[in-house]
Amino acid sequence: MSAPALNPRGIWAIFTAEMARTRRTILQSVATPVITTALYFVVFGSAIGSRIQQVGGVDYGAFIVPGLMMLSLLTQSISNASIAIYFPKFTGTVYEILSAPLSYVEVVIGYVGAATTKSVVIGLIILATAAVFTPVHILHPFWMAAFLVLTSVAFSLFGFIIGIWAKNFEQLALIPSLVVTPLTFLGGAFYSIDMLPPFWRAVSLFNPVVYLISGFRWSFYGQGDVSVEASLGFTCLFILLCLCALWWIFRTGYRLKP
Repeated sequence: MSAPALNPRGIWAIFTAEMARTRRTILQSVATPVITTALYFVVFGSAIGSRIQQVGGVDYGAFIVPGLMMLSLLTQSISNASIAIYFPKFTGTVYEILSAPLSYVEVVIGYVGAATTKSVVIGLIILATAAVFTPVHILHPFWMAAFLVLTSVAFSLFGFIIGIWAKNFEQLALIPSLVVTPLTFLGGAFYSIDMLPPFWRAVSLFNPVVYLISGFRWSFYGQGDVSVEASLGFTCLFILLCLCALWWIFRTGYRLKP
């Protein structure tokens, strides 16, 4: 017996509705990453860059570009996906979605696809803004695009799970603000973990964000804190774990059913 075909019209309806919500706040969506990137370059690029000229043979200003992109990518992916599913829960319209002729796979593709698209666009905006401040060279364009998309998908799925799990706005912001952002700053976004003492470098290897940033930085400059295979493997494993969690959530109705 063949598997039921996907409903592309249903997926497209969810996707376009989410993208339309973004277009209504297009100025904020574009201005925020541009201003934030400029401020990071003023603070980190000028203040710290005057003391650290190069890291691994790469100018410090260029070195922090992948970390800046990854910082925004993680926070934006989680924020976009979590809000996208939390508001239907908050207003009660989630039951209309669940009763529609859509499978959970199609619902996830629609919402996560829109969140991923937004995050990728913001990442490219940050890259273009960074290029104004410092020369940016991408050694492996294909792998840069692959890590950009895979990371956006992974954390959009994670954000979708957070949006289902959260019972209020405080819980919605809890994990992004208290877990993800600190891990990103401690994950080598603005420095190489090879600069740390051996003990703290070993501790840093337990930080999952290290693998994301390292793989992404490798695609730019051909060097990272861990092997590119480890970075790619961790990213794919995280996607798989999120998909398994979502399968369980929709199968049991966890925090979806009244």
